[in-house]
Amino acid sequence: MELKELPRSMIVLGANAVGLELAQVFARAGVLVSVVELLPRIAPFEDEEISAALRSYLEEEGLQFATSVKIEQVERTDGRYILNGTQDRDPISLDAEQLLVATGRRPNTAGLRLEQVGVQLGQRGEVIVDKHLQTSISHVYAAGDVTGEDMFVYVAAYSGGLAAENALNGSTKVYDASYIPRVTFTDPQIASAGLTEMQARQQGIDVKVSTLPMNYVPRALAARDTRGLIKLVADAASDKLLGAHILAPEAGEMIQSAVLAIRFGITVNQLRNTMFPYLTSVEGIKLAALAFEKDVAMLSCCAG
Repeated sequence: MELKELPRSMIVLGANAVGLELAQVFARAGVLVSVVELLPRIAPFEDEEISAALRSYLEEEGLQFATSVKIEQVERTDGRYILNGTQDRDPISLDAEQLLVATGRRPNTAGLRLEQVGVQLGQRGEVIVDKHLQTSISHVYAAGDVTGEDMFVYVAAYSGGLAAENALNGSTKVYDASYIPRVTFTDPQIASAGLTEMQARQQGIDVKVSTLPMNYVPRALAARDTRGLIKLVADAASDKLLGAHILAPEAGEMIQSAVLAIRFGITVNQLRNTMFPYLTSVEGIKLAALAFEKDVAMLSCCAG
């Protein structure tokens, strides 16, 4: 979208990472932004507590949200975009000077003629692969965004190397998506890896959960920005960390400790007994691990 000057109002379709990031940018530049989402909440694939907290912060900045919206028509009239649809079966209508569509991406396989050689594609044009990244043709492998899953540049690099090794060396390495980190660069940021509490329960796992507001993290207090929370999800039986979900100004810098813990089966107790440097944001991971069993408000600095 080319803009000679900023519009006074904008509708953003899609409240996932890209839609939220751009909506906040325009809102901070003085644009009245309305974000429309088909699903019941913003950041719909993140933990519910994270989603609710982020919405509250963004609304404080003046962003407006309409969730559970089914769009029926968008038209441009007299220089304005008119959106009509239903929200929980009730009619809804929005209008704005500009419309920004951030409703997701599709794999770009059109024109490759993959179907003609027998490579199976999905409904969105994605290449169907197995756990080894092998397609329906045994000597053809696919990796990256073309598979329609986990569309991040670092995942493409990882899966590309794995697919090449399996294809060229006859290896049977398995694509492991269980610990993939993802970051939404709003302010505060969302960073997460592994299972949410709901996902773990849906899989029948008996979980235990720790939720730590950022105002218990000394670095956040020192920076005078205590927005956000840290939520850890662990297997109650094995004590292994299953998921980590962070909303904080530096969430993207904090998540990697949890990623390593999830990937290598580190337990909450091991996290609890690991030294983290004081007055860093990532120290919040240890504090959240302590919070499974202790009231961190009663602990002294660097307590274990």
